[in-house]
Amino acid sequence: MTSPLTTPTTEGRWTPRLWGTLLVLCAAMFLDALDVSMVGVALPSIGTDLDLSTSTLQWIVSGYILGYGGLLLLGGRTADLLGRRQVFLIALGVFALASLLGGLVDSGPLLIASRFIKGLSAAFTAPAGLSIITTTFAEGPLRNRALSIYTTCAATGFSMGLVLSGLLTEASWRLTMLLPAPIALIALVAGLRLLPRSEREKDHNGYDIPGAVLGTASMLLLVFTVVQAPQAGWASARTLLSFLAVAVLLTVFVLVERRSPGPLIRLGVLRSGSQIRAQLGAMAFFGSYVGFQFLVTLYMQSLLGWSALHTALAFLPAGALVAVSSTKVGSIVDRFGTQRLIAAGFALMVVGYALFLRVNLDPTYAAVILPSMLLIGAACALVFPSLNIQATNGVEDHEQGMVSGLLNTSVQVGGAIFLAVVTAVVTAGAPKHATPQAVLDSYRPGLVVVTGIAVAGLLITLTGVRTRRPQQSVTVAKSTVVEAERVSVRD
Repeated sequence: MTSPLTTPTTEGRWTPRLWGTLLVLCAAMFLDALDVSMVGVALPSIGTDLDLSTSTLQWIVSGYILGYGGLLLLGGRTADLLGRRQVFLIALGVFALASLLGGLVDSGPLLIASRFIKGLSAAFTAPAGLSIITTTFAEGPLRNRALSIYTTCAATGFSMGLVLSGLLTEASWRLTMLLPAPIALIALVAGLRLLPRSEREKDHNGYDIPGAVLGTASMLLLVFTVVQAPQAGWASARTLLSFLAVAVLLTVFVLVERRSPGPLIRLGVLRSGSQIRAQLGAMAFFGSYVGFQFLVTLYMQSLLGWSALHTALAFLPAGALVAVSSTKVGSIVDRFGTQRLIAAGFALMVVGYALFLRVNLDPTYAAVILPSMLLIGAACALVFPSLNIQATNGVEDHEQGMVSGLLNTSVQVGGAIFLAVVTAVVTAGAPKHATPQAVLDSYRPGLVVVTGIAVAGLLITLTGVRTRRPQQSVTVAKSTVVEAERVSVRD
């Protein structure tokens, strides 16, 4: 429900408080994306300063992913039950403290712990922030515009993180850890004054403690298994048993949710074909891009010998294109619908990935690399806002946190799974004699896999374009009990 404190004016203009609310939420999303991209460039300096092995350095990245991806489902439902404003502000405060801790520690385990805590707090701010937007801005053009701005901040944060990390690491890697702290504190103070108060969900039939435990455990184990699989071996007993345990946990989780009076996830949501396409599309979109960025970073730094800053600037055109164009996507969605924009974006992404296969050991940036970056930037500008709009349209206010958590889980799990797959493909083809050309040839199968993931996302999206006209709103399937009651009333 739209807050009376943030309702737009009768002329359709947004009030200053409405803009302030959106900026606070955008700041949190900006920080999430900034933190993900900044740490990668700083890893070599961290390893040298703290005397950490490569396997330990991996957990500085993986610890964040583990906390973030493992607790998103719980974070989304907690926002619905305990109040979105309260959950968002508490988690943002924890994020600021964890950032401060990460910049001051002098040991690897403490740094990894701070990264896990940051991921955990982001697992609560991300779905709470998205659900505040979807319950503050009415469904339709207002919400579409707000979500376009919101997702633009995510892309801008990611792009700026790449550049800032290159600059800050030159002075000290600790600055990359400390930078988010003051931004988070400013957003927290502003949020205390600006964010609309939200009531706790009433008549929610109790708290689904078994579902929360099973859902969190299954997601944590899934992300942990995928992250460790390349190192432990995909066919090792450890990996196979872990995947089996994940399957058992998820099966029990589904059984518990079907019987729970107040489930962590209402399974009826997934009866909507549009909702399923949004979740699968999110996995394919982020999974393909993370795999692409991983390979391109290795290619530019390891084979071409580019510096971290030079590599970040090479990615900048894609981020800049997203920042400039994403704010216009809302009005385009109003005209063409989300499915067509997602399909168009995936098509651009497929072409961009395929064109990058032309790279060699002496590329001309403007003729070979830049076209791919621009196509992928245009694709991200179309796909990411449209996926957020499609996943949250037609969902009642008291379930917005749940759906937001589910979408963010799809993004993170997709990124973790497909990055691990791409890494395994490249590792399997690693040459015995590591000449530059042989190493480049070993990267190409990984790029083919990345392109294939984007093709899968395109095909999934086209199933919706073929069968329905563009629409601004998608009705999410209700539970069978509700449907039965409606049929009984009509009879």
